Amino acid sequence: MVDKATTSTRMNPDTTAADAARRFSVAPMMDWTPRDQRAFARTLTRRALLYTEMVTTGAILHGSPRERFLGYSAIEQPLALQLGGSDPLELAECAAIAEQWGYAEVNLNVGCPSDRVQNNLIGACLMAYPELVARCVAAMRAAVTIPVTVKCRIGIDDQDDEADLAHFIDTVAASGCTTFIVHARKAWLQGLSPKQNRDVPPLDYERIHRLKQARPALHIGLNGGLKTLQACQQELAMVDSVMVGREAYQNPWLLAHVDRDIFGDAGTPPTRLEAMQAFRPYVASRLAEGVRLNHITRHILGLFSGCRGGRRFRRYLSETAHRSDAGLDVYDRAMALIAEQDARREPPERMTY
Repeated sequence: MVDKATTSTRMNPDTTAADAARRFSVAPMMDWTPRDQRAFARTLTRRALLYTEMVTTGAILHGSPRERFLGYSAIEQPLALQLGGSDPLELAECAAIAEQWGYAEVNLNVGCPSDRVQNNLIGACLMAYPELVARCVAAMRAAVTIPVTVKCRIGIDDQDDEADLAHFIDTVAASGCTTFIVHARKAWLQGLSPKQNRDVPPLDYERIHRLKQARPALHIGLNGGLKTLQACQQELAMVDSVMVGREAYQNPWLLAHVDRDIFGDAGTPPTRLEAMQAFRPYVASRLAEGVRLNHITRHILGLFSGCRGGRRFRRYLSETAHRSDAGLDVYDRAMALIAEQDARREPPERMTY
């Protein structure tokens, strides 16, 4: 396992691994996409672009050890680091550090609605300051050769979504940013909790479609509410890329079909048990580092959702993996429980994504 790249890979931003993988990506999600989840995702898809959880500039510049915030395994590539911050100099320094660590892309968070990040001028509140975001992006781009991208919302609070989104995109694009991933919900920073902001504001895919039609030279990606690969394919006829969040975490088996259905790769997707077997060496290495088993296996609890034996699998890991002495024997027993139930047979409603 490699935790840090010793040298940065200097690449043409027009032909990077991140650009090739961006057609389908897994959204950055706090507490849901740490390194163990990303390593597991790689047993299901080789091609999708993966994102870290948001990491603030303060954590990178002042936290210790830096490995805690930036460490990853080589198997996770192509991998993008999402940064939270609003100081151009700090963001530029962190972007340069990210490139040194081997990340394939740096993404600026302009979409998180949390009160905590708002107080530090991080996340969705930055949509009210497009000129500042443009300065941040310009500073980051000047510091690195890897892509610098922006993830935002369609608007915040009482903004006139269409006009204000257009102004935000055009202002930031003038700084040289060509890639925007847009969450298709407005963020209500006053009156709704972060959890409510994931569900209550209505989805507006058409606004993102119009944004792409009006700005064909920009890469416009769509995020929010996508639950099937069929829906992703439909959106890819109108936008450049799709980003899937909660569904990819809660029903990770969706990812097993991404390489074939989204990227057109030949071959048969792995079975669920094959994915668990492929993940086993990683689990062993993390256990050897002193990581608790439940911190790893919490990310695979949804793997057998809808399968015979899936409930028993989840219950066994939930009740056993947290024990201080839980090791590979617990992991292997979880696999055995599924094998005993002949879980490889797919229910009809789970066959198509």
